[in-house]
Amino acid sequence: MKKAIFTISLDFELHWGRFDKYALKDNLSYYAETKKVVPYILELFEKYGIEATWATVGSLMAENLEEWEQYSPALKPGYHEKKYSAYTWMEKERTPHVEALFAPELVRQVMHCPGQEIGSHTFAHYYTCEKGQVAEEFRSDLRACQQLAKDKFQLDLQSLVFPRNQYHDEVIRVAYEEGFDFIRSNPRDWFWERTENNGLLKRFFRTGDTFIHIGQPSHYPLPVLEEGNPILLPASRLLRPYRKDGILHKQRLKRIKDELLVTAKSGEVYHLWWHPHNFGLYPFENLHYLEELFRYFDSLRKEYDIVSMNMQNSAKNR
Repeated sequence: MKKAIFTISLDFELHWGRFDKYALKDNLSYYAETKKVVPYILELFEKYGIEATWATVGSLMAENLEEWEQYSPALKPGYHEKKYSAYTWMEKERTPHVEALFAPELVRQVMHCPGQEIGSHTFAHYYTCEKGQVAEEFRSDLRACQQLAKDKFQLDLQSLVFPRNQYHDEVIRVAYEEGFDFIRSNPRDWFWERTENNGLLKRFFRTGDTFIHIGQPSHYPLPVLEEGNPILLPASRLLRPYRKDGILHKQRLKRIKDELLVTAKSGEVYHLWWHPHNFGLYPFENLHYLEELFRYFDSLRKEYDIVSMNMQNSAKNR
């Protein structure tokens, strides 16, 4: 039996992932704390031998506004709802607080930490299921991201996470054509389907599933490689952050531990994900619980030989 795999992917975005929902000026301290906490996350990864894929918004890699504009694609998304466009938002913002938008120094720190993979979260947090945009605009976005990563960091990005977990068959094909061989897909439950349509019932079931078993099993066999298609690695669980909910958070953590134990025994794959900015509030508590989880994983590694692998290494482990 093959060794079980514990995979982690992080949606690394700062304000690029939240510009359509929150005012930048109201969240400056939140992003400042996020940038402080990233090195501590890396320390824990290195301490416990944890690999991870950092699905990074390409815009975050830029040094400043000038460089961002230089690499921005000529073909921009034609959303009917302009609020979803990072470019429209930037035009209105005029003089944004760039410290909450750009963090190439953190990208370098991630690159220098053992076992870490830089992946893509598109160039401008592109929503592939919003009305008005077309596949070629998405292709242009991916090319901009690849070009910036190559020129600035000598990176060839191969793993992709779709913003807001929105995707369909056509954009998966485009992503594969643009060099992305490994893609995080959604859990195999109805309440994770079509995430652009997030009704109350779906949210209710997603929350409930973090405490008790509601959906499909969270672990799965390593997907079979099909020629001409990327490898899809479904997410197993979102690591929800601590928010002054100690008892509830411990219960959510117990659920993840229980799932990891079953995975370790099964020889299959478990894929955990979260946003680094989730630790921007209560960073001490979130880091504490993250280390608790890694200590538990370390005990499973010693007993069952489960291994930690980023998305690319997981997909290639066949």
